[in-house]
Amino acid sequence: MMISMVEMGVIALLGVAIFIAWHPKSRVYAFASWVVVAVLAGLIDPGLYLNNLPFDYSKFLNVLLQIAMFGMGATLTVDDFVRILKLPKGVLVGAVLQFSVMPFLGWGVSKMLGLPPELALGMILLGASPGGISSNVITYLAKGNVALSVTMTAVSTLLAPVMTPLMVYLYARQNIDVDYVGMFWSILATVVVPVVLGLVFNGLMKWKKVDTAKAEVWLALVSMVAICLICGLICAKSQGQIAKVGLVLLVGVTLHNVFGYLLGYWGSRIVGMDEQDSRTIAIEVGLQNGGMAANLATDVLKNASAAIAPALFAPVMNVTGSILAAIWAQQTKKDQQ
Repeated sequence: MMISMVEMGVIALLGVAIFIAWHPKSRVYAFASWVVVAVLAGLIDPGLYLNNLPFDYSKFLNVLLQIAMFGMGATLTVDDFVRILKLPKGVLVGAVLQFSVMPFLGWGVSKMLGLPPELALGMILLGASPGGISSNVITYLAKGNVALSVTMTAVSTLLAPVMTPLMVYLYARQNIDVDYVGMFWSILATVVVPVVLGLVFNGLMKWKKVDTAKAEVWLALVSMVAICLICGLICAKSQGQIAKVGLVLLVGVTLHNVFGYLLGYWGSRIVGMDEQDSRTIAIEVGLQNGGMAANLATDVLKNASAAIAPALFAPVMNVTGSILAAIWAQQTKKDQQ
C-alpha cells in the first residue's frame, strides 16, 4: 500500500518530535513538540482523527478531558491543599491574577484585533479557564517554586466551576446567552470530579504502600497524550475555519499568552513576591487549561468556532513556556555561579 505525501508529512513530523524528545539538549521542548505535531497532523490530515473516533466528537472530547484531569489529580496529594496555609500570599495573588488578568486579556486582545463574536468568545473562555496542566512541568524546568505551582493549579481548578462561568458572563454576555448553570455542571463533571477521583486514587495507592513515583510518571504522560489529542482533534474538526482566520487568531493567542506572563510576573513583583515565586505565578497565569475551554465551547455552548482559540493556544503556550523556562533556568544557573 502506497504512502501518500500527506501521510509522509505526518510521519516526518513524528520523526522530528521523537528526535527532540531523544536529544538531551532539546528534551526540554519535548512536550511542546508533541503538541505542535498533534495540531499540525490535524490540520494536514483531518481524517487521521475524524475517521477514527470511537464515538461522537463532542463526547470523545469530554472523555479525553476527563482522562487528562484524572491524570493531573493523581499527581496531587492532600499536602498540596494543606500547603495553602503555608503559602497563603502566593496562592491568593496567583488566584486573583489568574481570574482577573487572563479574562480581561482575552476580551481586550479580541477587541484590539477585531475578532468576530464566536472567536472572541473562544478567547474569553480561554482567559476564564484555570491554570494549564503543563504549568507544573514548565515551572520545574524554569527552576521555579514547584510546590506553589502545584497548589495554584489545584486551587484554580477547584475555583473554576464558579469563576469561569462568572468571567464569561461578565465579558461575553452581550454576544451570547451564557448558560451559567450548564457551565458550572460541565466543569464539575469534566474537571473537578476527575481531579478529586485522581486525588483519591493517589491516596489509596499510598495507603496500600504502593510506590507511586512510577505510577505518577505514567499518569502524567497519559494526561499529556490526552491534551495532544484534544488539540489535534479540535484543529482537525475546524481545519476550514483555521485556514481562513488562523493567522490572526495565532497572533491573538500569542499576545494573550505573552501578556499573561508579563502581567503575572510584574503583578507579583508589585505586591512583594520574590523572584522565584513571581516566575512561578507568571507561568501559572500565562498557561491556561485550553482543553477545558474547548470542551465548554463544544459541549455547553455548542459553538465549535469558540474551540479554535483554545486549541491553538496549547501549542503556543507550550513552545513559549519551554523557551521561557530555558531562559530562566540559565539565568538561575548564572546567578548561582
